[in-house]
Amino acid sequence: MERLGGLDAGLLYSESAAIPMHVCSVVMVDTSTVPGGFSYERFRGDIADRVRALPELRSKLGDSQFNVDHPVWVQDRAFDLDRHLNRIALPSPGGREELAAVCGHIASVPLDRSKPLWEMWVIEGVDGARLDAGGPLALMIKIHHAAVDGVSAANLLETLCDLEPDAPPPPPVDGPGDATPWAIAADGLVRFATRPLQLARVVPVTAAMVGKTVTRAVSGTAMAAPFVAPRTRFNAEVTSERSIALVQLDLNDVKKVKNHYGVKVNDVVMALCGGAMREFLAARDEMPTRPMIAFVPASVHGQTNRPGRNQLSGMFCNLHTDVADPHERLQAISESTLRAKEHSGSLGPTLLVDLAQMISRNMYNVLLGVMSRAPVPAAAPANVVISNVAGPPATLYSCGAEVKALYPLGPIFHTVGLNITVMSVADRLNVGIISCPQLVDDLWDLADRFDVALAELLQGC
Repeated sequence: MERLGGLDAGLLYSESAAIPMHVCSVVMVDTSTVPGGFSYERFRGDIADRVRALPELRSKLGDSQFNVDHPVWVQDRAFDLDRHLNRIALPSPGGREELAAVCGHIASVPLDRSKPLWEMWVIEGVDGARLDAGGPLALMIKIHHAAVDGVSAANLLETLCDLEPDAPPPPPVDGPGDATPWAIAADGLVRFATRPLQLARVVPVTAAMVGKTVTRAVSGTAMAAPFVAPRTRFNAEVTSERSIALVQLDLNDVKKVKNHYGVKVNDVVMALCGGAMREFLAARDEMPTRPMIAFVPASVHGQTNRPGRNQLSGMFCNLHTDVADPHERLQAISESTLRAKEHSGSLGPTLLVDLAQMISRNMYNVLLGVMSRAPVPAAAPANVVISNVAGPPATLYSCGAEVKALYPLGPIFHTVGLNITVMSVADRLNVGIISCPQLVDDLWDLADRFDVALAELLQGC
């Protein structure tokens, strides 16, 4: 049976009404490219064919009252696509504000755990267009973070889409099968009994990590430290409501900046995020004097054989928002991000996964209970989560409709109420921004500053 890894389980247990732990994508498609014309019924049939190739979308949580370890994934024998596929329309005029409001509401609602942990929403009425006239369409896909991380979510989206408008669906793939409550409990007891062996392996590794971090801090080669980020409006307790904004940039412009300054694409992305946040706060006379800090998740797929669907590491990066000149800020970000990568790499790709794996179900309950009663810290662990997910280099099609944009959206947390996730598709860079409306009153104002930040970096290229 496929049991949730420690990191998967932590993402599941930490979910609450105010912090739904799913990831989303808003996909904009052009239905005029569909051979023979688009219809909802045809789209539903195409999704039904593709779900057969995605066992993650046909698996639900299985558990037992006698299970002392984490839940497992089991086949949903009563799987019904209509419990996951929804069809709605935007209110007039169907512009970006109306789309963001609808998608923000969808993002605020936790997933139903009695069925596979995903939903898809077909959103009509974009820009007031009619589907029978070949108009634009929005799709919103929501899946629990316990089931996917950024890389596996991108792979899932590529299976749901094609490189050609009339490509056949992929072949079916078997699901995880069944597991009785007693089998779940028995296997869980064995895994629980072997946890001290995992602890014995992780403790010396953790001690070595602390030593390496102290050495790097003394020598000035460490990544940015957590809990030193200045307090901003993004860094307070969040409510259950979500607001989103979407930005699309020319990837060729981003690469032009990268090539001119000899940095990485991710450095440019970080500079764009930092520049937009800096100007957004400065316009409200809220710009902190200390530089803002970003937490950057990183995939370790292919670098570890540890169990679980989430194979993640991460690092804290200095956004150098105290540097006024955008070109100097980009260079400073590139240098500090390189140090952060070297520091994170020296700790090993499996550290976060191993630390999460040694935490039992009861230990998670105790930790989360203590955290829920603890006062909000004076300093946030980071000001923002920034994630850059590599997407396909070619144009995608969904049921024959050309994908014009694919905006990823990650979760937010108490004291880190802003998430900026970026994904490239073909020659476009798609930026999904999500926050809480009680923290950020106008997220579109932040989104619109990305174009300005890119134009500043392009000057002199």
